[in-house]
Amino acid sequence: MKISIIGAGNFGTAMTTVATRCNNEVTLWAHEEQVVESINSMRTNPFYLPNVALSENVRATSDLAEAAAFSDTILMVVPSHHYRNVLKQLSKHVRGRVTVISATKGIENKTLARMSEITTEVLGDRLKAVAVMSGPTFAVETANGQPTAAVIASTDVPSAQMVQQMLSSSSFRLYHSDDVVGVELAGSLKNVIAIAAGVIEGLGLGYNTTAALITRGLHEITRLGMALGGRLETFAGLAGMGDLVLTCTGSLSRNRSVGVALGRGKPLNEILGETREVAEGVKTARSAKEMAERHRIEMPITAEMYRVLYENEPPRAALHRLMSRSLKAETAR
Repeated sequence: MKISIIGAGNFGTAMTTVATRCNNEVTLWAHEEQVVESINSMRTNPFYLPNVALSENVRATSDLAEAAAFSDTILMVVPSHHYRNVLKQLSKHVRGRVTVISATKGIENKTLARMSEITTEVLGDRLKAVAVMSGPTFAVETANGQPTAAVIASTDVPSAQMVQQMLSSSSFRLYHSDDVVGVELAGSLKNVIAIAAGVIEGLGLGYNTTAALITRGLHEITRLGMALGGRLETFAGLAGMGDLVLTCTGSLSRNRSVGVALGRGKPLNEILGETREVAEGVKTARSAKEMAERHRIEMPITAEMYRVLYENEPPRAALHRLMSRSLKAETAR
């Protein structure tokens, strides 16, 4: 089959390897001409996963019209703050109805829209189906063929199953679901908790603190997610607990790395200026705080991370406030 992948960052490059291992043909859209030229001539992405060799079944392009014409199955792997604009530009070239898969883990600031909602809004009746993909999937391990599992969710279950068949192999296993809200929110909100986990390491704290953070972080993610229509079992699964554990404990996590630097006293603007990679949790912290307030859901870890990221709150002060909250039952609502 054919698939157009929009976004040639770490995960877009990794999903290109997944797709070609399943004998699919891929057109990979990249913003940078240098990336396009390198992939087409040398079979490598010079900026993202440069040690991963790409298949001859991949052609890179910087032309969204070419990507739109190649396939009616489109995998979006662009940062959440660029998602709407890139999709709008892509939509000008869409002919017929398309299936769009979002692998972007973020919530749009101001609108608080999930990527599936943006997709539906932008494409309208040109959209055959929208699906979302999430789970514990570090890009480099996925690209190197290490056994990896994730979830593909769509309210149109046959479309989710089609994608499941299209991208599953002996090294990449997809489970299908119809809980789009749960999968999308779990994958987005866990990045905020992952920054907090990095802060814990940066402060020199240990396993007790991290375990408590992951557990209580999952609790607040689940509460907000269920209030918005997600299902409990989704947050206990790969997109929820699985991805949360990975990003809170794995050294490859961009969001966790941002937290480590914050915990060691480095200013956020310096941290973000030192890398091409996007830590979605930074922007998601703003959206998550607003969503929690709008729906009157208590999310203390998220609220404290917002203060650290946007109000220059010292991490130790944020931690002290979390530990000094009024005592209550573990399952108190």
